[in-house]
Amino acid sequence: MAEGLKLYNTLTRSKVDFTPIDDKNVRMYVCGPTVYDYAHIGNARPVIVFDVLYRLLRHIYGETHVTYARNITDVDDKINARALRDFPALPLNDAIAKVTQKTADQFHADVARLGCLPPTVEPRATDNIQQMIDIIQTLIARGHAYVADGEVLFDTKSMAAYGQLSKRNLDEQQAGARIAVEAHKKNPGDFVLWKLSSDNEPGWDSPWGRGRPGWHIECSAMSKRYLGEVFDIHGGGLDLIFPHHENEIAQSCCANGTEVMANVWMHNGFVQVEGKKMSKSDGNFVTINELLDTETFGGRKWPGEVLRLAMLMTHYREPIDFSVKRLEEAERLMAKWPTAEDTDMSADGCILEALADDLNTVAAVQALHGLASEANANPEKLGIFAASAALLGVLPKKAEVSDDLKAAIQALVDMRLEMLKAKNFTEADKIRDDLAAKGIQLKDGKDKETGERVTTWEMKR
Repeated sequence: MAEGLKLYNTLTRSKVDFTPIDDKNVRMYVCGPTVYDYAHIGNARPVIVFDVLYRLLRHIYGETHVTYARNITDVDDKINARALRDFPALPLNDAIAKVTQKTADQFHADVARLGCLPPTVEPRATDNIQQMIDIIQTLIARGHAYVADGEVLFDTKSMAAYGQLSKRNLDEQQAGARIAVEAHKKNPGDFVLWKLSSDNEPGWDSPWGRGRPGWHIECSAMSKRYLGEVFDIHGGGLDLIFPHHENEIAQSCCANGTEVMANVWMHNGFVQVEGKKMSKSDGNFVTINELLDTETFGGRKWPGEVLRLAMLMTHYREPIDFSVKRLEEAERLMAKWPTAEDTDMSADGCILEALADDLNTVAAVQALHGLASEANANPEKLGIFAASAALLGVLPKKAEVSDDLKAAIQALVDMRLEMLKAKNFTEADKIRDDLAAKGIQLKDGKDKETGERVTTWEMKR
């Protein structure tokens, strides 16, 4: 199975056989949230995608042989602005701490409800400032960075291979309107490693004065600290290829003297909402928390497992149109699956084969639906279905039912039995159908001793 895993590598633009550097410690780094606001549905996609890969790698190599690092960016100008806006009476550092803690806690709660496992390590940028300073000092010493106008900048022309991930050359980048040409830069594409902080901005002491890191250097420092100079897989959204991941490669390779930073680079596709690019101005900006806990999307709340399944019904490298219709489709599909508890059994080979082909979750979900049909017909197949669903993180769990609701359901079940005895099949069927619409499935059988009809029920959703 391990030899059969193929992953699409953005660096080579090809699907490659995955061979870890050390099969006793398979290492993956994924860019995590910048904690200034609640995570939106676009942020959820890489969390879900790389959670599936994490589960697959653990299945192949063993749970204790995979290290998954996903960072938290807790120093950023957007965080500063949000702290000043929300807590103007507090000292800035206290205000920033409140914003980042509240937002990080909400992120953890939201992604847990999407069925995502916690990563092995979750480093914060502010806990790795010295590691960033060390890398910057090495880059300066090796002629890859310079100090100008209070900033430390990476010299893009000092690296011959710069642009290898995005396949952009420096001339094309310099012509791009997104790059501001500033007088203190040697080259228009040079980017900030360290910048000075004013009195009302967070800062740390450094050889270049009190300041704070640029965005890109954070991930270079954290990945090196927890995974090493070269590791197996680096993941994130398609929008991070340039400039973030390109600049990570430049910093890491030039500081460490390596050919690569990670052997395989993986990127998930963009997320649209109801056919449009997500933006607050268009009114289609939706957070994970809003989907889970409010009725702002489609007029109702959505279960986390339905949101996850809706994501997995599109291949991770393809763009996805996140819509009410898509969620309803996922919910209808999952409603046909049996509820089950996780088992010690292995996932079905068809699921493993699909996921081993560059995380083909579309084929895996189709295969899982077939297993669900088999398990519904034959309870002996329930264990394999449960293990397969758990590998995708979409195992339907039995819903918890309050005592009051249990009593109300049982009263309707008893009423239906009376209707059946009276041969009032129309009313009996209506009770059954009404309960089914609420996710309550009835199962008729016979008492082994008396032979009389008995009805049991379970909450499907």
